[in-house]
Amino acid sequence: MNTKEETVFRNTIYKGKILNLRVDIAELPNGKEAVREVVEHSGGVTVAALTDEMELIFVRQFRYPYMEEVLELPAGKLEKGEKPLEAGKRELQEEAGVTAEQFINLGRFYPTPGYTNEVIYLYGAIGLKSGKQDLDDDEFLNVETIPLNKAVEMILNNEIVDGKTQAAVLKLAALLEKKAAEYQE
Repeated sequence: MNTKEETVFRNTIYKGKILNLRVDIAELPNGKEAVREVVEHSGGVTVAALTDEMELIFVRQFRYPYMEEVLELPAGKLEKGEKPLEAGKRELQEEAGVTAEQFINLGRFYPTPGYTNEVIYLYGAIGLKSGKQDLDDDEFLNVETIPLNKAVEMILNNEIVDGKTQAAVLKLAALLEKKAAEYQE
């Protein structure tokens, strides 16, 4: 079955600092038309930085849309023209004050494909070195370390609710488990 929709009309109704909002008319596979509201976003990156002690570096910050503090991996939006890996390196250093010798591509994540084109790129990082944070003027957060196995448990217990963090932590844990199994063979 054909599921592809074709854009008939595009109308940007809001242009903001971090997102744009448009309302499109799309032609459906059956020839009918439907309204599609789309949040345009430049994309983002998140980094699961793993210490030599098998602890992940997290940040805890207030997230205004939820009106609560959220535990997340270091993350941020892509600047115009910025490559995802470079953004990951930048965000890890700015938010956690950490650099890494090696980055592992953990793929990409579509947070909400029903209404946004945002893509979040996921990375693991090892060979960490501590440095100095460089937070934005409007950024306030606390850095925490949590053992990888405990972070997985916290995700399963709904204590870590951020989607990009869940995806990156679980992918990194699965990758390490697979590598350990291969090593034992």
